[in-house]
Amino acid sequence: MKLNGLTLVFIVFSTFLRSQVTNPFGAEIIDYSKWTELNPGMEYIELDAPVKSIIGDSKISILRIETKKYHFDIHAATGYDSVSRDLHEWTDTFRLNVAFNASMYDLRTPLVSRGYLKSREHYNKGKLLEGFNSMIAIGPKDSTENNLQILDLTCSNWQSKKDDFHSYAQGLRMIDCSGKPMHWKKPQTCSMLIAAIDNKDWFYLIFTRSPYSHNQMIDFMTKMPYHLHSAIYLEGGPETSLLIDINGHCIEKVGSWITNAYERDDNNHFWNLPNVIGIRKQ
Repeated sequence: MKLNGLTLVFIVFSTFLRSQVTNPFGAEIIDYSKWTELNPGMEYIELDAPVKSIIGDSKISILRIETKKYHFDIHAATGYDSVSRDLHEWTDTFRLNVAFNASMYDLRTPLVSRGYLKSREHYNKGKLLEGFNSMIAIGPKDSTENNLQILDLTCSNWQSKKDDFHSYAQGLRMIDCSGKPMHWKKPQTCSMLIAAIDNKDWFYLIFTRSPYSHNQMIDFMTKMPYHLHSAIYLEGGPETSLLIDINGHCIEKVGSWITNAYERDDNNHFWNLPNVIGIRKQ
């Protein structure tokens, strides 16, 4: 097919528009296309949220990773010396390029994950938690599989999947396996970190320090042009932690606010965590 100049201009302009989303409240267009490459197969972007938060800069930070180019693992303090560490200590100890929360932990027993968590041969918690319908699966035993997957436990049969990977971390769903939003009945407002997958099997980490409700973040993600699915809530409030240190780029993100528990925006450091997911270059 032969294209004239006007047709080419229309195609380019249409492609540009598809990478942008208009705020429903009439604010400026958000450009979702300006990624910065931190390392081959690893990109980062910071966006203005579609709605202003009551606190902070209302920014959403996203790291996305081509999983086949990186090594992933789950590190549990109970598998080593039972000492929680902040992300600087975790990354220094295990020479990680990226580290973040391996889902929520139980405040009554602070070394133990709330949901199922397995780190290779070590079980931090060996029982599934009812209602936590999402699972990060790391280290496939079949080398043809992606290094990391997020399983929707309502779409995947756990009994047939529980031995396919070396490590697992269970959490709450925010978007299901088909990209459908899973709105919560009792959402909080908080800083938060979320993981998801796109239709090209890239892994996404989505962070906000400014507090939003879980349902607001679900709506933000489903309106992004990345075709996200299988989103899992990793943590909220001041425990929320993300550290990126690769190829001269150092990015530190710490959460703060959470309703009814820590309604302040003054946290300025990583909290000690019992369980983390680590990523490093292969």
